[in-house]
Parts: sequence; C-alpha cells; structure tokens
Amino acid sequence: MKAKLLISSLLLGTAILAIAKGDPVLMTINGKAIKLSEFEYLYHKNNQQQIEKETLDQYVDRFVLYKQKVADAEAAGIDTTEAFIREFEGYQNDLATPYLKEDTTYMWQFVKEAYDRYLKEVNIDHFMLPLGINEAGTKANIQKMDSIRTCILNGESWDALADKYSSDPSKQRNHGHYGFVSSGMFPYDFENVLYTTPVGQISKPFETQFGVHMLRVNEIRDRNDVHARHILKKFPPNATDEQKAVLKAQIDSIYTLLQAGVSFEELAKVESQDGSAKHGGDLGWFGRGRMVQPFDDISFSLADGAISEPFETKFGYHIIKKEGHGVPSLATLRPGIEAAIGRDVRASMIHQRRLTDLKNQYNYVLNPAAEQLFDNVIVANGHLDSAYIADNIKGSKLPLFTYGNKQTELVKALYPLLNNKLPNIATAAIAKDFLMAKVDELAERTLMDYNAHELVKSNPEYRNLVNEYRDGMLLFEISNRKVWKAASKDTVGLENFYAEHRSRYTWNEPHFKGIILSAKNDSVLDQVKADIRKFGADTLTTALHNKYAGDIRMERMVVKQGENPIADYLAFHVGDKPERKGYESYMILEGGLIDQPQEMSDVRGAVTSDYQDVLEQRWKEELAKKYPAKIKKNVLKQVK
Repeated sequence: MKAKLLISSLLLGTAILAIAKGDPVLMTINGKAIKLSEFEYLYHKNNQQQIEKETLDQYVDRFVLYKQKVADAEAAGIDTTEAFIREFEGYQNDLATPYLKEDTTYMWQFVKEAYDRYLKEVNIDHFMLPLGINEAGTKANIQKMDSIRTCILNGESWDALADKYSSDPSKQRNHGHYGFVSSGMFPYDFENVLYTTPVGQISKPFETQFGVHMLRVNEIRDRNDVHARHILKKFPPNATDEQKAVLKAQIDSIYTLLQAGVSFEELAKVESQDGSAKHGGDLGWFGRGRMVQPFDDISFSLADGAISEPFETKFGYHIIKKEGHGVPSLATLRPGIEAAIGRDVRASMIHQRRLTDLKNQYNYVLNPAAEQLFDNVIVANGHLDSAYIADNIKGSKLPLFTYGNKQTELVKALYPLLNNKLPNIATAAIAKDFLMAKVDELAERTLMDYNAHELVKSNPEYRNLVNEYRDGMLLFEISNRKVWKAASKDTVGLENFYAEHRSRYTWNEPHFKGIILSAKNDSVLDQVKADIRKFGADTLTTALHNKYAGDIRMERMVVKQGENPIADYLAFHVGDKPERKGYESYMILEGGLIDQPQEMSDVRGAVTSDYQDVLEQRWKEELAKKYPAKIKKNVLKQVK
C-alpha cells in the first residue's frame, strides 16, 4: 500500500509539471521549475487578502523564501512519508469534489425541485399500514392496502376505513385527514408521492422505512409564509395562577415599551425567554400550521410591520411582530435545503450517480471472473465469514476491475475494507450484496483518486489549488521541525539566548510566581494545610498529589494582575472571590509577588518567540545558499 501511495504522489508531481505550453517557467529552485501561472495565482490571491498591497518585488522575495522552504521539506523526504501522502490525497479528493460536474448538476436538480415544491402546499389524507416482520409480510400489507384503495374508489368511506385499519396514530384525532402540508415535512420518498399524485386522485400503495402508505390529494394552493419575531414570557412547569399573573404583568409592561417606540429586537434580546432571543426574537419564515394556536392565526392575520397585543398559548405569554409575508427566496432557503439533502436519501442518490458517472468516464469494467469467484464460494458456503475472506480475498492477485488507461485493481485490495468489519451475514443473497457494495466502495475511492490526478493535468485552477495545499502542508511540517518545535525543545539554546539577552526581558509591573492549590471544599483544604507542615518541601507537591489525587488541583503560574482571577484575589488582593466549579476552595501553596523575572522559565514564551526568530533567520541564510533561485526577469515582466 505504501508503494502504491508513493507512486500516486509521484504521478501527481509529474502532472503538476505538465502545464500548458503557453505557460512559461518563471523561476527554478533546486532544479524544480515554477511556472508563471502558479506564481500569478498566489500573487493575486495574496493581494486580495492583504490590507496594504505588496509590490511585485516584495512578493517575489517572499515567494522565493516560501519555495525554498518547500524545497527543504522535499529534501527531507516529508512528501514521501505514508502519513503525508494519505493526508494529502484526502485533501486532494475533497478539493476535487466541487469540480465534479455531475455532483453540481444533481445537487442543483434536487435544490430546484425542493424549492419548486416549497412554493406549493398540498392538502392530503393519509392511510398507513405497518411493515411486515419480513419481506413477505410487507408484500401482504401492500396487497391489503391495494384492496382498501379499491374499496375507497368504489365509494366506501375513507374515514370509516381509516378508523378501522390505519396504523397512523394521528387517526384518533384526524381520521387520516392531514390538511395542508409542504416540502421538507416528510421523508423524500413520501414527499415524491405527495407532489406527483394529481388532485382528486389516490396514490397507489407505496413503502417507506416507516410503513406502507396511501395518499389522497385534495387540493394544491400557493404557499404564503410569514416572517415574524416574538417575545415570550415562558410558563414554569405546572404554573400557578399567581405565577401566570406575574408573567402577565411583565409582558404587559413590555408591550407598553413597544408602544412607546422601544426597539422590538432589543427588547427581545433582553426580555424574551425563548431560544430566538439572541437573534432579536427572529423566528425566520414559517408556513401555516407550523405554530401552536393561537400563535399561528395571529401571525397570519397581522399586517406587515404590525405588533400584536400580548396573548397566551400553552407555552406562555407572547407578543409578535410581523416582519413580512410571502415566500422566502431560493437564496434564503438554499443553505437549509442543501443541508436537508445531505441528511436524507438524496445524498445517497447523488453519491450513486457520481459513482456511475465516474465508472462511465473512466471505462470501469468489473472482472467477470472475480464476480464468479464471489458467487461460487458464497453459494458453496451459504454465507460470508472471516474464513472466506482470509482464504479467497486477502492474498488474491486476481484482477477485480480495470479503469482509466489499463489500470487494474486486484481482489486483495478489498481486504482492508472487510477485515475486522464483517457483520454476521448468514444468507448467500445478502452476503453477495454486501460484498458488491464493498467493491463499489473500493471503486469509488480508486476512481476519485484517479479523477483528482486527471484533473490536475486538465484544470489549471484546480492544479494551483492542489499545489497550494501540498506546499502548505510541507511548509508547516518543515517550519515546525526547523523553527517552532526546534526552539521549544532546545532548552540549552533557550537558556543561552536568555543569558545573552537578559536585559531585554523586564516587566513594568509585578507578577505572581508560584503554585495555587485548589480543593474540592474547605474540609479538604484544611486537611491539606495540616499535611503541609508534615511533608518535606522537596517532595511537597508529589506527596499532596499522591494523597489527594482528584480532590485537589495544583497550578504553577507566572501571571500579572488581570491574567488569572484566583491569583488576582489571593496574591494581588483585588476583586471578589471567584467561583470555581468543582474546586471551590483554594490557597497559595508556594510563591508570591516578584518585580522582575528571576529565571528564563518566568518569561519562557517571550524568549521562545525571540529564539524562533533567530532560528528562522539562520534557516533563511542556509536556504539561500542551498537553493538559490534562478529568476527569469523577462518572464517576471509578464505578470499581470
């Protein structure tokens, strides 16, 4: 697998270099050509992100340093490690997804369909029977539903039959009459039938994961939503008349302020006891029947911009401000629609269409001999188990499928998808379906990788984006090794640097340096104080930790006033006693106020930062010698 990943990475590197003939080389660093298009992409992106624009010469200097660091990372072999290649290929495939034309097309089809349906409300009746305990039982209930449908078509009462046979719990109050419903209220397969059944018609029985259904469509109307805010004074559980009276007085006072012109939004933020308070009481858009009565009726009866008088629901006292009515735009609803698509069967449909398109695009062919192998052994065993996997898949060199330009994936590549993940599959039919699903999973991974490599060769925008991610990963890791982590781990270097530059590390105000011990309660703290006199100073913290474990917490710190509330209270004697959940009692175990740093560790953060600057400068000088940049001035003049 490591060899395959390495080859994959090398293929990408070759593809990145294979840019269009009209894209000249701008510079060469460590023998690697950097094209004009890549430089321009990063140069313009950088200028868009900067408040003060860099000159071209300034950016060239920074770009050269950036590429020299990447060259150093490559020289260190970071780009050939399995961990790097795995992470990078994951990013690469993620970045390639928006470029899959089919994904974008299919998503838009579902978004458009959902919005078009949202514009219409459908009045329906619903009949439901349960799923059977097995496939035969479900088929029997579908046949039963079809017989009920025939009875209704022949004139028998929907209400009477629903009351007698429907398993929908809501029939007790509605006899199967749902009234007006809309898109987004039901699973997608249910919604499909809802919006495709003609007015006045009864659908044929259909199955969902919840049961066997039948719908009658009575009416379709244009949707008319409301956008509103509200302020709520919520009833406590089992509210008494006295409690309600207090809340009524509060909501009436709020209404008086609103009439005087106080901002509804600001009052909602302060006074409302609903989750919408942080948004100024904004409930967004909602349709008829989505809110409790009389909230629903009042919302729709108000004029745009009007504020209701206080009124009561089972939740408490409300005031509504109607912001507007109509239907929100597609742009407003689209994020929510796409999120819903990502959660239901439509995501799987897009996923499956993507796989089918990739298979067609890259000439995917499943090896019949491999499929026959699966059939023969599964049928012979009658099931799929770990012994089958070990004997027939783990080491098999039989071609599983081909794709692209004569690329081949072997049967043994399935093994990582099956090992230690095999469910108890006891029937041949289900075992075959499971195994073929794993073949598709492997095919998708393989074709997505291949697609990403092909996209690098054909799409300059994607190529530059991928190269930026790759170089960014290398830059981070080599910088960590050479500067960030190097500085923090070089304790001798830090101490020497501090000794040489000690005069620059001074404070303008005293700091508390020491250990603060927190205990779960006063009783534990009193025991700790008694033990402090018994334990030796050299082993004090270890002894306390061993005896009290989780009952105490010890924190070593160097802080100035305002950086730690407990230190402020104990050492600087300012502020009220702070609350600390779980450790309510505390004391200074050792230490006190100091005017200036006593040792390097007192200012370790500042020293480390300065020492990193020193290492960075040394590294820059080393890079300039190891990887001198050869820049073509005539090409640089072409930068737009």
